[in-house]
Amino acid sequence: MKLFRKLRRNLIALGKFKSYVIYALGEIVLIVIGISIAWKINNLNDIRKNNISEQKIYANLNEELNTNLSSLSGLIDEYPQTIKYLENTLNYVGQNPNELTQGAKDTIINIFDNEVNLLDGFINSVVNTNKFEFIESTELKELIIRYPNKIQDFKEQDEKIKIIVANRIKPVLEKYISLIDKLPNDSLKYERIKEFGNKSDYATLLASKEYQNSIIDRLLQTKIQLDNAKRLRGKTKLLITKLKQELN
Repeated sequence: MKLFRKLRRNLIALGKFKSYVIYALGEIVLIVIGISIAWKINNLNDIRKNNISEQKIYANLNEELNTNLSSLSGLIDEYPQTIKYLENTLNYVGQNPNELTQGAKDTIINIFDNEVNLLDGFINSVVNTNKFEFIESTELKELIIRYPNKIQDFKEQDEKIKIIVANRIKPVLEKYISLIDKLPNDSLKYERIKEFGNKSDYATLLASKEYQNSIIDRLLQTKIQLDNAKRLRGKTKLLITKLKQELN
């Protein structure tokens, strides 16, 4: 810089105004070029940082979606079994209780429910925070925005089934079925309760409109949920495929 200032003074002192103007313009150009280079370097650093952030977001999304894909595939395998169990239960309606096998009784009192564990924590954080700004693909953004609502719809349908089980099927079973039936027959410890305790009333249970309606309702809602699971798995696969394209 001292050299440049000395050169400017010499040009002025020697009266070489034209040379001074040319020199001044050249100096301005050099300053502009220097600023442009610094800006470009800074811009490249920002791009690199954004790319790193974008890749981390994609990786976390991919992990969450693959977890959901595995859960949905398991549910799609389990729901048909639940549907078959409910249909078999309805087939016992009108049957003579004395003709019910132990297996049939076990089917009637089995109120198991599929456990749903779908994740949406990270994808919600992407939608609701500045992470969304790091995603460049418009198509991917649209898929990500819609996905949490699909998860929520699935969870609401699952909650509807759980309410049927907890508030309708379980109470009517407890009203007519005794857990004495679950006690082993070869133990003297339970001899008295088995002899004098209240017995199960399968005939009244199976004839109950309340019981029949609750089983039918659960059957219909489970069929709906099976279709929901298939659609949601398809959307999950599509998101995973799009993420892989962006990662590559």
